[in-house]
Formats: sequence, C-alpha cells, structure tokens
Amino acid sequence: MPWDTIFSAANFWAMLCWLALILLPKRERWISWLFYAGCGLLAVSYTVLIIGLMSGTLDAAGSTGADFTTLDGVMALFDSRGGATIGWIHYLAFDLFVGIWAARNADRRGIHRLVQAPILFFIFMLGPLGLTLYLVTRQFLGQRVENAVAPS
Repeated sequence: MPWDTIFSAANFWAMLCWLALILLPKRERWISWLFYAGCGLLAVSYTVLIIGLMSGTLDAAGSTGADFTTLDGVMALFDSRGGATIGWIHYLAFDLFVGIWAARNADRRGIHRLVQAPILFFIFMLGPLGLTLYLVTRQFLGQRVENAVAPS
C-alpha cells in the first residue's frame, strides 16, 4: 500500500478544504461542498482503510498486539506507516467537521471572519484547543441565536 501517497493526498485535500473554509465566502453552497467533499471524502477514505485494517486485508499494524483496547495496542497501530496514516486521516476528518461547525456557528452569532480565522487555524492545527478557544470566544462575542449549537 502506498502509505506516503495516501498520507500526502489526505493532507493536501484537508489543506485545500481549510483554506476554502477560511478564505471563501461563507455561502451555503461552499459550506455544503466542504462538508460533503471535504469531510465526506476524508471519512470515506478512513472508513475504507480502517475496514481493511480490521479485516486483515491491509497490513498496517506493523507489529503483533495492535488493538484499540490498550495504550500499548494503540501505540503499536501508530508505530507503522499505515496505522499512522489511518489515524491522521481520522484527525483530519474530525477537525474539519469541527471547523465547519464553528464557522457556521460563528456566522449565526455574527462573529466577524477576522476573529474566526485564527480560531479556525487553531482548530486545524490543535483540534480541541481551537474548539475550546471558540467556545470561550463565543461567550463574549456575537449575539445569542436560537439553535446556534446545531451544526446544520
């Protein structure tokens, strides 16, 4: 399996999606495109790869004893090119999903895009830290909006 190629392609795709999320107008068609073509493609890629790993079709574990139930097992999964690639795609998909939710939520609350941009960068680079930054920021900026929590 060309793990370097898969890793590079997933990274490139995620970077394009993040640039689009930060720089393009926040119109519904762009957000829908990012949701389905961005998160969706990453999620499908992850799904195909993780099913291949779990079924034994793909040899990505790199060592025996790799599983999801112990720290040593998870470390064994990440101690291979395939395991690290699959895990990284997992992060890319979920961080992009959270970024899209935060951007939509911030738009509904009237939080300016210049405030959103660094928050989205932190969500992209540091996931939960960026989400925490957004959740704190939205308490002090913007307006309260009915149903502003929903990601739709």
